[in-house]
Parts: sequence; C-alpha cells; structure tokens
Amino acid sequence: MNETTVAIVQQPSALLDLEASLRRAAAHVAEAAATGASLVVFPETWLTGYPAWVFGLAGWRDGAARHWHARLLQESPVLDHTGGDDDLAPLRAAAREAGVSVVMGLNERPDRSSGTLYNSLITIGPDGGTLNLHRKLTPTHTERIVWAAGDGAGLRVVDTPAGRIGGLVCWEHFNPLARHALHAQHEEVHIAAWPDMPESHTVAARSYALEGRCFVVSAGQIVSTDDLPADLYDAYRTGVGPDAPESGLLFNGGSSVAGPDGSWIVEPVYDRVGIITATLTTGRRYEETLDLDVAGHYARPDVFRLSVDRTRRDSGVTFTD
Repeated sequence: MNETTVAIVQQPSALLDLEASLRRAAAHVAEAAATGASLVVFPETWLTGYPAWVFGLAGWRDGAARHWHARLLQESPVLDHTGGDDDLAPLRAAAREAGVSVVMGLNERPDRSSGTLYNSLITIGPDGGTLNLHRKLTPTHTERIVWAAGDGAGLRVVDTPAGRIGGLVCWEHFNPLARHALHAQHEEVHIAAWPDMPESHTVAARSYALEGRCFVVSAGQIVSTDDLPADLYDAYRTGVGPDAPESGLLFNGGSSVAGPDGSWIVEPVYDRVGIITATLTTGRRYEETLDLDVAGHYARPDVFRLSVDRTRRDSGVTFTD
C-alpha cells in the first residue's frame, strides 16, 4: 500500500499583508518538506486572513466595513489562469523547489481591478502549476457580504504524488450534493479547510471520512490578538463574537486527520502553533469500501441521478467591437 506524509500548517499568516504572508508560506512549505511531507495544507483564506470583522460591521454603508473591504481587495492575490506568473509565484516556487503538492485557502480576486472576491482553495502540484481551483459555492450567512458565490468548476479530484486529492471549504461539508460530487471521483485524501474547529466541524470531518471512505485532512486557522493590525483590533474581536478574549487566541486551530473509517489518526490540535504531520496509508480506503462505497456498489443510479455543471462562470458580459 502506498504511504504519503501530509503536513498541516497551523501557523498565523500576516493578516492583510500578501507579500509577508507569501514569505511565511514559502518558509512553511520548505519546513514541512524537510519532515518528509509530500502534501502541505493551509487553512481557509490563509491568504490573507479570514475577514471576521464583517460579522460586526454588517450595517448598510458602514464606513469601517468599506475601508476593510478595500484593504482586503488590495491584499488578495490575483491568479493567472493561463499558466503564467501570478501573485502566487513565491508559493509556486516553494512547491517546485521542495517537490511537494500544496493546498492553500485564499481570498481570490478574479481581476486586478475587480471589486469582487471568492473564498477559494487552490491545489498546486510539485511542478508549481495549478491542478485545481475551487471557489466556495455558497458563502455562509454574513460571509455573503464579502464573497461572491462560486461555481462547480472546482468540484474536481486530481491525481498527485500524494494521492487523489479533492477539497471543500467550511460549511460546504454540510452540502450533501457537493460531497457526493467528490465521492464519485474516488478521493483518497480530502482537504477540509476551515477558519475554526468547533465540535460541529469535527463531526463533519469525521462524517465525511466515514461516508467517503477517505482520509480527511482538516486545517484550522490560528489567530492571536497579537496578529491583528492595531486599527483592526476592535472590529476583528467584535466579529469573532462576545466571548472573544481581550488578548490571546481568537481562532485556536483544531487541525486534525481522520481515517477512512471515521476514526481519528490525529485528534484536533488546539492552542498550539506549529506544523502537524501524519503518514497515511492511502490503500486503507479500499479496505473500507468492502461494506460501503457510496458512489459505487452502495449507490443506486437507477433511483438517484446527480448532474454537476463544472462550467467556470464569467461576468456574463460579451463585447463586440
């Protein structure tokens, strides 16, 4: 059976500072590769931070919300979908130099002058190229003020030296059709990107592993009050909620790895900064499919049919000169 070592980066990014965050990301990739990892995973919107402030600044034409939206746009990466250099060039170079695959959560700006953002998850291969880009299908609750709805183009499972990899973002794990779209592509390793890891998220991660008979690598953010720009401190704490501490951790990690039987391989790791590693025997999933393969012998295509539109959506505007 094939073995692969995965590494979860439970380290803070440089909030609202793309250049500094990319330097940190490249260093973390190199460090993880030195442990023998072939797959390095970062949490949801690690570039350039989860915009928690929006939950406290949701009023109509709120001046502070408008200010921070503009800052987030300015510090969010733009990708080149034709394969050329883009804002992720330092991360791509780090993956290439280390010979590892990287899954990164990011606030994605689709164009340099766009006022729109997506909550995206990019998979980068060991050659530095893009293997997949998934945009969160439906932002949750107040998140819809920050992020546009994504599309089905990224509902793909891709082959890497670390195994067949797919991924979803946060509450997409409660969308049964999104889950099944990936189950049907026979994931070996599923990436679950989260901002935080309350019990409901750990339940979702273990349930996904049991249902899909795959490994689930959950990456949770770790953010301290010390990581906040001084002028963002009040707004960010308010957005985190009434129990947010005045100092200390606002997001406390919780990264974990679940096996294809739903049991923990690495239980959630809270309150610790670091790189979390685990060695997975990817062939274990095929042992577990003996009694359950939801997209195979346990499916009933004569009863249920699922159609997935994987078209990449555009602005819908066509110019003819």
